[in-house]
Amino acid sequence: MNSRMVEQIADAVLYEGYMLYPYRASAVKNRQRFNFGVLTPRSYSEAQGGTENWRMRIECLVRGDSYTVLDVKARFLHLRSREVCALEGRGRMGEMPACRVVPSLEADGRRWQTWEEALEREVNEPLLRLGDVRGKLQPSEFSFPAVDEIEPLHDANGRLLGMIRRRQQAVMGALEIHAAQLGADLFRLTVHLFNATPFDAGGRPRRDEALRHAMVSAHTILRIHDGEFISLLDPPEEFRDAAAVCRNIGAWPVLAGEEGARNEMLASPIILYDYPQVAPESAGDLFDGTEIDEVLLLRILTLTEEEKREMCATDERARQILERAETLSLDQLRSLHGTMRSLRRGRAMPMNEWNERPVGDLIVQGVMLEAGDRVTLRPRAGGDVMDLALGGRTATIEAIEQDYEGNFLLAVVVDDDPGKDLGLLRQPGHRFFFSSEEVEPLTRERPAERMAAD
Repeated sequence: MNSRMVEQIADAVLYEGYMLYPYRASAVKNRQRFNFGVLTPRSYSEAQGGTENWRMRIECLVRGDSYTVLDVKARFLHLRSREVCALEGRGRMGEMPACRVVPSLEADGRRWQTWEEALEREVNEPLLRLGDVRGKLQPSEFSFPAVDEIEPLHDANGRLLGMIRRRQQAVMGALEIHAAQLGADLFRLTVHLFNATPFDAGGRPRRDEALRHAMVSAHTILRIHDGEFISLLDPPEEFRDAAAVCRNIGAWPVLAGEEGARNEMLASPIILYDYPQVAPESAGDLFDGTEIDEVLLLRILTLTEEEKREMCATDERARQILERAETLSLDQLRSLHGTMRSLRRGRAMPMNEWNERPVGDLIVQGVMLEAGDRVTLRPRAGGDVMDLALGGRTATIEAIEQDYEGNFLLAVVVDDDPGKDLGLLRQPGHRFFFSSEEVEPLTRERPAERMAAD
């Protein structure tokens, strides 16, 4: 079994979008969260015209027999509100004094932030034989109760400042499993995950109210014993027709684990290829899959001290991200820069194998340029926003390179970059690439003049 690899990628799916850079409660991006794999109560889904799912359907193909054993695990996040309450006056002996909810509370250099946390939930259906669910449903109901907890807050001298109130609403659901035999050793496996939580959808409830009764980032992990799954992305020719009629809602199943293994599938609300993996260079979860680790870590290191304090107060996982970013060694940062992998997994290619062919010099606007020369940056209209932001700045050429399509690129370091020295050492975040059409030489020497001077 490749359970560890599968659980690692499943955890990345579970927390995708949990919070986004800059990982602070005040950030606009974090005011409407949880957009992946959300299963709301059915009444709310129907009130929204079906724009929100209340069920997830996974269908895939299995080769096996009636004695083939199946394990099904459903996972999701269960939201929990965290309200920070400040003390108002003094209560009677033995009673909790009155408090009011505030955005945050500070004492002794520490901050507590009102926020919405999440608990991991799992529902397991292990050791089911295909024969047991062939032609019939195997239903399994589950529930997680409502909880209301109080945590007093004290300063360093033990004086009561207020409290943290954590509340979660009940979530109820069902997992239904069914197998249909299509051939002598071929089955179509169907797994339904439902949100069956009672919810009053009258009066146009807000989405954040429904989310407290929802299954967030819902997905399933399927494992088979004495059988094998068939890829829906690239099925063998003999199974293409059967694969084409598999119907999936809210998730898509892909083969998972070691490449070539066929005993595990991950049904994810995020589209993945077969055998997805977390990059081995990654230092840990960042929750923001629209970016890359290197970019996010470098951005985190530019946050002000006040922004970092808010980040730590927002969520314990955000605090851990900051701690990792600030303790990464230079070698660890370097390892995040310059590795390319194909969308379908293949051999990792160091950058110097695919786009760093050093070139000694290059003639631009009749001027011979080489490493050490200075240019003015003139990025083309409609280019990368970061390149456009550098328009008009002067820069020093660190290297001239050619890719395998024959394009020449000038690796430059911006002259007024405080981290210019790092750029000259080829460190990430301080070295930029421009084509020969996007630079203007500052020296006006002609090629013959330079060669004569040499």
